[in-house]
Amino acid sequence: MPARDQGFRMGGNSYLYFMKKEILTERLPIKMWLDEVEPGAMQQARNLANLPFAFHHIALMPDCHQGFGMPIGGVLATREVVIPNAVGVDIGCGMCAVQTSLQEAAPALLRGVLSDIRERIPLGFRHHKQAQDPDRMPGVSSPEDMPVVGREFDRATRQVGTLGGGNHFIELQKGSDGHVWVMVHSGSRNLGKQVADHYNRLAMNLNQQWGWPVPRAHQLAYLPLDSPGGRQYLMEMAYCMDFAFANRRLMMDRILEVMGSHFGQDLQAAPMINIAHNYAALEVHHDTEVVVHRKGATKASRDTTGIIPGSQGANSYIVRGKGNPESFESCSHGAGRIMGRKEAIRSLDLQEEIHRLDRKGVLHALRSKGDLEEAAGAYKDIATVMRNQDDLVDILVELAPLAVIKG
Repeated sequence: MPARDQGFRMGGNSYLYFMKKEILTERLPIKMWLDEVEPGAMQQARNLANLPFAFHHIALMPDCHQGFGMPIGGVLATREVVIPNAVGVDIGCGMCAVQTSLQEAAPALLRGVLSDIRERIPLGFRHHKQAQDPDRMPGVSSPEDMPVVGREFDRATRQVGTLGGGNHFIELQKGSDGHVWVMVHSGSRNLGKQVADHYNRLAMNLNQQWGWPVPRAHQLAYLPLDSPGGRQYLMEMAYCMDFAFANRRLMMDRILEVMGSHFGQDLQAAPMINIAHNYAALEVHHDTEVVVHRKGATKASRDTTGIIPGSQGANSYIVRGKGNPESFESCSHGAGRIMGRKEAIRSLDLQEEIHRLDRKGVLHALRSKGDLEEAAGAYKDIATVMRNQDDLVDILVELAPLAVIKG
């Protein structure tokens, strides 16, 4: 039987959705938490399922769409190897969120907050003109084992505390708990890209020397964990994850400072929630130690607090993981694209997308045709995405957007 559709499963005293479909035509099963996957992403999933070192099954989250080498929203477990391109170029990219003591935020005040945030936090390709406080940077314990980090460190001191471009954002939100929240989506900036590119090139060259049978076009070159390149990649990847966390923390601190200056110095903030969605980690699944690659997927082990953002103008969610072994204890990292950036610019209507945000009262910066690459119409419906992962997470807080800054 090449594929089978899934239905409902009894869980306790209630019915729960679980994976929608299972593909059984490849070496390993492909388990899907969505009804359909675009052809390019499905071919990438099949490539993963046929890797000789892939373990148990491939998991596709409900936000899955085509990426480079591996689908965004894909989860791959491997034995004894790591695949740099299955992590991607924005190592450690992820989310952070803070609940504030505010319960209201008038639009007039929010406009001033957004203006001041733009003054404090460089957006897009911009960096700080000066190096930031060295204490804001993760320490480098073994510089001789991290050649790329060593080479890029000085530049990174001007990149920490910057948002970046693409789908990265800062958003102020009203929670279903009655509080105003702050959410930041960003990653490791150019540092992560340099590390990713260096080790992907190394892996491709070594695989070619070894006569690796997987076509180069699949973009799935690997490094053995016990090789010098594999050990160095894991160290530099871990540093990039620490840097991405430091980057988000510095931005969050500055956002809260700005909000305090507008809303009063007695503004209080709960501990920051932080979670990455581009990384590889040694974990135990199905009684086996494996390397779990999450590329645009979020860890959802039991009782882990996570963040699932919607598209611009859509709701976001603070969630608690259920630890479902069928997804390698993972969930989606967002809504997921339904069209590429160029297609969005070509096909979406600018005024319609502006009206979509204006009707909801969201303060935004959607102004030109080029901004449509990150418009809501380019993304899947987040409510459907959340329904498709009922068995992966519980929703703790639903967050409605108030104001957004895009990178």
